[in-house]
Parts: sequence; C-alpha cells; structure tokens
Amino acid sequence: VGGTQPIRLRVSYDNGRVDLRLGRSVDAGVWSQETERVLPGTRTKKGVSASSINKHIELALAEIESIFTRLEVLEGRFPSERELRANFNRFLGKPEEVSSKRRSVSFFSVYKKYIKEESVLRSWGTSHIKRHNSVYNHVKRFSPACRFSGINKEFMFSFLRFLIAEDKRNTTINKILKYLKSFLKWAASEGYYMGNQHETFSPKLKGADGSFKTVVYLSWDELMSLYNLEITGDRKYLERVRDVFCFCCFTGLRYSDAFNLSKGDIQRERIRVITQKTIDPIYIELNKYSTALLEKYENFSDDRALPVISNQKMNDYLKILGDMAELNEPVKMVWFIGNERHDITMRKADILSTHCGRRTFIVLALRLGIPATVIMKWTGHKTFNAMRPYVEIVDALKEEEMRKFDVGVK
Repeated sequence: VGGTQPIRLRVSYDNGRVDLRLGRSVDAGVWSQETERVLPGTRTKKGVSASSINKHIELALAEIESIFTRLEVLEGRFPSERELRANFNRFLGKPEEVSSKRRSVSFFSVYKKYIKEESVLRSWGTSHIKRHNSVYNHVKRFSPACRFSGINKEFMFSFLRFLIAEDKRNTTINKILKYLKSFLKWAASEGYYMGNQHETFSPKLKGADGSFKTVVYLSWDELMSLYNLEITGDRKYLERVRDVFCFCCFTGLRYSDAFNLSKGDIQRERIRVITQKTIDPIYIELNKYSTALLEKYENFSDDRALPVISNQKMNDYLKILGDMAELNEPVKMVWFIGNERHDITMRKADILSTHCGRRTFIVLALRLGIPATVIMKWTGHKTFNAMRPYVEIVDALKEEEMRKFDVGVK
C-alpha cells in the first residue's frame, strides 16, 4: 500500500488480538517488511529520522512487555483489552479517555438502567429481575456511595467479607457475585466501568458449587402416600395443592411452568411447554398419573390446566400435607458460610417445597432405568453435569440395595 501509513503494533495474546496506534506515520517506501522498522538513513516527509522512529518503536515494545510482566507478577493474569489500551495511551502521553456519561452517572443509576434494558432485550423472568434487584440492594448496603472507579480487587474482597458477616451461605454468595460480575461485564462493554473484576475475581468458596447441597425428593412409597392421601372436610385447597405438586412429580415441571400450563398446551398424550427459564419448547409424554390429574381439572377454568396458587402459599401448604402424609424421614442439610460448616437435621415434611416435585421426577425416572439422555429431553437440562447430583443419589441407593445380598434371604 503506497502513501503515508500510521504505524500500528499488533499484540496477540490469550486468544485475543489488539491493534495499538504508535502515533507515528511513515512513507511506505521507507518501511522494511523484513525488519518491521524504518530503513536506516531515511527520513519521513516531515523530516523525522529513521533512528528516532525506530527507537520509539523499541520503547513501545518494551512498555507493552512491561505491562504484561507487571500484571503477571502481581496478579497472575493478562491485561484486559481496555487495560492494555489505557496503559499504552498513558505511555504515549495521551489524556485518558473518559466519556461524559461515565463522569456523570452513578453505579446505582447504571445498574437500574441495566436491569430495565436487559430485562426487555433478553426476556428476563421475574425471578431473574428479583435476583439483580437483590444484588443491587446488597451493594447499596455495603457501599452507599459506590462508584465504578472504586470497584477493584480490594472492593470485591471487602464485599465478599461483608456477605459472609451477614451469614450468607456460600451458595448464595456465589450467585450474588455471579450476577454482580454479569452487570460489571455489561458496564465495561458500555464504557461505564474501566476495571476487570468481572474477569479476574473468582474466589473458591467451600460448597459454593452445590457439591454439599442436599437434594430433597420423595421415594416412590412417599409419593404414593401423598398421592393417595385422603383429604376430608373443608380442606379442598390442600387437595388442589397436593394434585399440582404430584403433577410436577410425574412430569418434571417447575412450579412456574405448571402455573403457566394451559389447556392449549395439552396435546395428544403429551404436553408442550415453553419453559419460563430457558424459553425452549419441551415435549413431555403423559403417563397414567399425570393424565388422570389433567382430566380431574379439565373443567377448572377456560384456559388454565391446573389450579396453581402462589409459590409461597403452596410451599406453606406442602408442609402441612407432608405432615399429614407422615413424611418423617430425617434429612440432613449441610451448608458453608465462609470456611465454617453448618448442618441441621429436619423432617422431610418440614422442608417440602414445590421444587421437590421436579427433583422427585428425576430421581424416580433414573431409578426406573430411564436413560439420563431421555430424562434431559423432558426436563430441559442442557448438560449431563446438571444431572450429576441425581445420578449420584441413584448410585448410592443401588449400593444400599446390593448390600441386601450380604444379609441373604430369611
């Protein structure tokens, strides 16, 4: 390419590539492709010598190496593209580019903007919006005057200690940090946030991956005890709650999807569900139990397939039903707050919730020998890793069954 061209430094690292302008231009005729320097003894049209430009190139390369070395030694990481550009611009003597919107808006107003815009653009569900609002409130209590410029490693670490001091479980803290980092990533892409904590802050919290989480589910006998439970008198509302819960146990539906299930979703021997969580269509074949429950409420309303009440009320009533069905098996719950382990043993009836229905379906389906790949088609799980806790439960139950051979037939 002829004419005067700007000199650019191309930096490739960590599967990324950044082009940096050196602030110098040369005539194509005096540039050596072999050495990637200006030919010795030449000058630009403005009279700048080759030695001056080549020295500037060497200094720039040394500065880039220094940026990488400094972060690798101090923090064990590569710079983000924004960090690399900002540091290199300071080397060139350029004023730091700070947009007017970053100067004028606060962390919290940007967070509100993020929730408002992204909830529409990405079709967030109510629960997703509530989680972000919860994170917003946590940060507000921790740092009422929070600014983007102050969100660094020390800020994130102090916020982590703040959450631990509030007795938040590690699983909860992990979710809070996940949502906060998601916001910071968006803020960085929009030019509000110049840091990189959304990329680098990843504390390893005990049990935060759910490895210690107790999966509460019903055995087949417990499910049948609840399904056949006789409910008399003026407690018809409990019968409806019981039926909706059992329907989830026989189909694997989440509470939200059972709530939204309409008569139009019922097809020939199956239901079609557009899940609220993933917005993906799922087809679930019906069995004799789920079919009977749908038929029981076919005249319930013009459109709704089941008499689903609020999640909070349903969870309250499920504990009453669990008590009536004598679901007294002790369940040990284990969790971590920081480095401290906590546990408590409770009756299954006292921790029964709507989500136990979905878990019951998965465990029972696996115990019946249905392949995990088929179950995932019904539940909408994308990866086998999400099924791992249920598979481990069934494996443990199989071990217990095999031990019966040690006793023998009496």
